[in-house]
Amino acid sequence: MFANTLSKNARAVITGAGSGIGKAMALELGRRQSLVVCSDINLDAAEQTASEIRRSGGQAWAVACDVSDLAQVQALADKADELLPEPVNLVINNAGVGVGGKAIGETSMQDWEWTVNINFWGVVYGCHVFAPRLRQQKQAGIINVASTASFSAAPLMGPYNATKAAALAISETLAAELSGTGVTVTALCPTLVKTNISANGRIQGESNELFNRLMDRFGMSAERVARMALDGLDRGQLYVMPQVDARMIWRLKRLLPNTYAAVTGLINRRITSNLT
Repeated sequence: MFANTLSKNARAVITGAGSGIGKAMALELGRRQSLVVCSDINLDAAEQTASEIRRSGGQAWAVACDVSDLAQVQALADKADELLPEPVNLVINNAGVGVGGKAIGETSMQDWEWTVNINFWGVVYGCHVFAPRLRQQKQAGIINVASTASFSAAPLMGPYNATKAAALAISETLAAELSGTGVTVTALCPTLVKTNISANGRIQGESNELFNRLMDRFGMSAERVARMALDGLDRGQLYVMPQVDARMIWRLKRLLPNTYAAVTGLINRRITSNLT
């Protein structure tokens, strides 16, 4: 039995709900009879997700929100209060972007800032605005979508690694701060998930080619990741690592950190040399 049933009959707000993991989370919550506020910077995409939920007999609304703007995140929370019959009790900070393909020192400051504004500040703002509201509920939850990149630190992914590491650290901090309050915090840390992050991101050159090749071959469906994340929340798990390789990397890096860094660098050099 699960520790709780937060994902059933929830009153949820999801950022980045127009595609990928966010959309899969929204649709799965709809199947679990939850009320879903689907937010995305692309309102049309958010509305498509909400429409799918409604066509399946659920209740959902679309709200435009740029998570890099604190005022818009605050407005999203206020709008959710208007739309939902009771206060929000589940928040999923999912909106994110991918950047990769260049080493630190070669990655442009524009790419660093773009990634930080969305992947870092989006999670900070989401937690800052919603955590006090969730504290008022007897039972509530937060899922922050991080990544295995939050601890794997693969080469040529500096901005993405750094911002996802921050998302994981924020989740761990929040879990400690909210311990005993009835608010469950879960950090989702998948490896490859079949989404449009490559098409919508800034993964450049040979890294993009490799990323897409690996995604096609080994990527897990966003739907399966969403189910595992929500089930993990219901179990009260702080960490959800859907794939075996994520769990292997987690353990290996902690057991043999220096060896891990050396082997990762060697693999990167061999892969990139084979692509050229």
